[in-house]
Amino acid sequence: MLFRALKTSLTLLAAAAVMTGGIMTASPPVAADETASSIVRGAKLYDKWYKVVGQKKPTKSHAAYPTDKKYAKDPGSNWRCKECHGWDYKGTDGAYKTGSHSTGIKGINGMAGADTAKIVAVLKDKTHDLNGKLGEDDFQDLAMFVSKGQVDSSKYIDAKKNIIGGNAEKGAAYYNTVCSNCHEKDGAKPKEMGKSLGSQMGNPWEVMHKIVNGQPDEKMPALREFGMQPVLDIMAHIATLPKKKLK
Repeated sequence: MLFRALKTSLTLLAAAAVMTGGIMTASPPVAADETASSIVRGAKLYDKWYKVVGQKKPTKSHAAYPTDKKYAKDPGSNWRCKECHGWDYKGTDGAYKTGSHSTGIKGINGMAGADTAKIVAVLKDKTHDLNGKLGEDDFQDLAMFVSKGQVDSSKYIDAKKNIIGGNAEKGAAYYNTVCSNCHEKDGAKPKEMGKSLGSQMGNPWEVMHKIVNGQPDEKMPALREFGMQPVLDIMAHIATLPKKKLK
């Protein structure tokens, strides 16, 4: 899968310190850290919750996943929130409207800003069937992401999958001092990704989600609190890397 491990460095921290702006509206100083960490953890749960909570992947397919779709017999995929609702959070109204991941299921974007208690109730209902699989802290973090952590990708990714406002030259500086520690300069590691980072830009919504929030059960840092500009710059650079399968 995408992005194995991405280590932090003083170079990125120093650069980010002089940047202003962020993804979410500012919160009181004491609460901000806890809110941000909850959102990021929730985003990882949205990605692959069983990895985050240290469980083995499900062995029985999700009852709500359409039986005529590609991943109907792959519980490890069809239990992931992103598989039905998409990396752009728009479900059937977004990038997953067509293609191998299309399910006809709506996204979570309609729940942006909703009360977290209401979202938790939905997660625990018979359709989602997560009650007993996640703890109360997990539900709260996932609900925080759904309510307060969704990024409107349409502001940053155009219809041709190009990155809006990204500076590849700046992105190279970030990438070569941080990302390349694990991914190499050409984006060809780790092999577990299956294909190079350059190829991953065929799904820029997933790349954005991972850079903003990190990778489940890995040390890859979340750049959410540094604002969107470094994210866009890194993505613009990744788009210039070689596109190839990894052997």
